[in-house]
Amino acid sequence: MHITNVDAVVLDKVMHHAILVRVETNRGILGYGEVMGGPLHRARWLKQRIVALTSVIQGQDPTDVERNMVRLRHHGGYKPLGRIVSGIENALWDIAGKVAEQPVYKLLGGKVRDRIPIYCDTGNGIPTRPGESEYAPEAYAKRARQMLKRPEQFTMFKVDIGFHGHHLHEVPGGVRPQYGPFPEQYNEPGFVTEKGLHAEIDVVRAVKEVFGDTYAFGLDCGPGQDLSAAIRLAQALEPFHIMWAEDLLQGTSTPGIGEYTDAEDYRILTDQTSTPTLTGEHVYLRYGFLNLITKRAIRVIAPDIMDVGGLAETKWIAEYADLYGILIAPHCNGMGISFMCNVHAAAAMPKNLVAFEWHRADDPLWADYIRVDTPLIQEGEAIPPETPGLSFAVNETFIRQHLAPDERYFQE
Repeated sequence: MHITNVDAVVLDKVMHHAILVRVETNRGILGYGEVMGGPLHRARWLKQRIVALTSVIQGQDPTDVERNMVRLRHHGGYKPLGRIVSGIENALWDIAGKVAEQPVYKLLGGKVRDRIPIYCDTGNGIPTRPGESEYAPEAYAKRARQMLKRPEQFTMFKVDIGFHGHHLHEVPGGVRPQYGPFPEQYNEPGFVTEKGLHAEIDVVRAVKEVFGDTYAFGLDCGPGQDLSAAIRLAQALEPFHIMWAEDLLQGTSTPGIGEYTDAEDYRILTDQTSTPTLTGEHVYLRYGFLNLITKRAIRVIAPDIMDVGGLAETKWIAEYADLYGILIAPHCNGMGISFMCNVHAAAAMPKNLVAFEWHRADDPLWADYIRVDTPLIQEGEAIPPETPGLSFAVNETFIRQHLAPDERYFQE
């Protein structure tokens, strides 16, 4: 068996221009992966790069996943370039599992756990009355109460504050200096004032009153705070016993598309607080995590399977982090296939797994372009499936209904 083609289709706005990747073989066995596209022009550009990689692995045995990845890895890079490699890697594992008639986690070393914890990203708040900001403490509290009523019965959550969104920029005098429109793209360095710090803590206090000590929650804080502000915030958060403070320093909004992570700054931050620190969603390959792990610069790492290089890369990073006593909570901002990839990788991870992210609370169609045998989320957890490959079938009818303008269903 050998690879004959790599193809991709871009979906519409409802799907956030997600890209469905398909690896084809001479035996008719197909493997599917997913790439987050973002704006339509970028999704089309990513699609072109994915299809161009056909020549790199055409004629190769798709079940030799690592051999193919040796050929592919140098074509990727920090977010979003890692996606083109990760999406193909996902599809290769899908084929390998189907050929072996085993779920992918069996090929990654086997199942470590029977249930996989998931945390729910809640985003910002929901205004309680007309004219109220979605960043007001009361709005965050309302959102938290709403999330507790979800049928998935989550027990872990993540809340966005600080520079994640416009929280600090809606606090008059909350950050100095104000750069007009630029903070949306270039958030750092952000010198947070005392007033801004108080606004962040007010939100955390409001959310904590809802969750109490029964439900755990972490914070997505950036990126963009300068080191001093990050230390102050992390120390002020200590009485609330949160799961982590994410991306306090550099991250995906760094100029140059997040092409570096300053491990030394993170080490200084981490050493100054008992609040767990977390970063990593923008990092590509294990090499990008090397200093973060060996310097113990972070307490929790958060690679994204769709950006870091795929399932096997994520599991390798988890194992390496475990040697240093560092936890892992994979970032997941994708749709249904991304979710299934996280299920398989997490099932085979060592004991340092905390949970992986579910980011689609406001997207009712997030899983509709795949079909699975059982509900994806049950009592805030996922159950490792027993069906071969990545354990889903593509919902071709739904995909055809949600193609981006001028997009055809693969080669039709």
